[in-house]
Amino acid sequence: MRTKIYLFSLICLFFAACDHIDENDRLIYVEPETVKRCVLLEDFTGQKCVNCPRGTEVIEQMQEAYGEGIIAVGIHSGPLGFKGNATNIGLATDLGDEYYNHWQLEYQPVGLINRHGAINYTDWMTKVREEMTKTSTIDISLEASLNGNQITINAKETSLGGTYNGKLQIWILEDSITATQTRHDPIDNDNVTINDKNYIHNHVLRDAVNGHWGEDLSLDANEPKKQTYSYEIPINGKWNPSHLSIVAFVYNDNGVEQAIKAKVINNE
Repeated sequence: MRTKIYLFSLICLFFAACDHIDENDRLIYVEPETVKRCVLLEDFTGQKCVNCPRGTEVIEQMQEAYGEGIIAVGIHSGPLGFKGNATNIGLATDLGDEYYNHWQLEYQPVGLINRHGAINYTDWMTKVREEMTKTSTIDISLEASLNGNQITINAKETSLGGTYNGKLQIWILEDSITATQTRHDPIDNDNVTINDKNYIHNHVLRDAVNGHWGEDLSLDANEPKKQTYSYEIPINGKWNPSHLSIVAFVYNDNGVEQAIKAKVINNE
């Protein structure tokens, strides 16, 4: 009986001690702040790909519905890509081929949505809607300006939660490029294929600014990281400076955590 009384007294003392912990000393869980997550769609396309314009149509529908919430990048590449000749502009690049081969893609059009595996264009809308419901603890700001043929890019990333380790990727895109495209005839859509020499290509990946796979990025909570890049655009007349934009995104093995797009502003 004496032993039982002793144990009971210890238990009472334990709970009494817990009751007297100062409020300032107690551990309180604080949920991290979040921001809306933008969805990055890497559209692996090609000028010799007859179905690729249908993928573009899906992108246009989603852009109309979600606005800046979706960022599309047209990566001309693979066996249906075209690198140009003496008479026709080609949009495929060695960079695009590197990405196409890295992800072991087998057909076009096909897309990566926040880098969660290859998805056929017929399923893009469903997957984008799913990604739209998610939030992120990474916030990015981005601005780009053009002086002469020199683009200055300023980026800033902030973790609103805990530590984040991954990579930061910066790409240059161009819109409104008139170039050839194999496609289904608009009138006899299923049975006739045409070579449309006046097709308008948008969000075309031109180059990577900070390496083909970006650079390492480590963020601590609420301690922003800033970067400034300088990029010299070609002066051979093949790029239109007024149609350029910059895409920045952070990613790791779990996929793309956040993305942002900014138009290149001409200061002249």
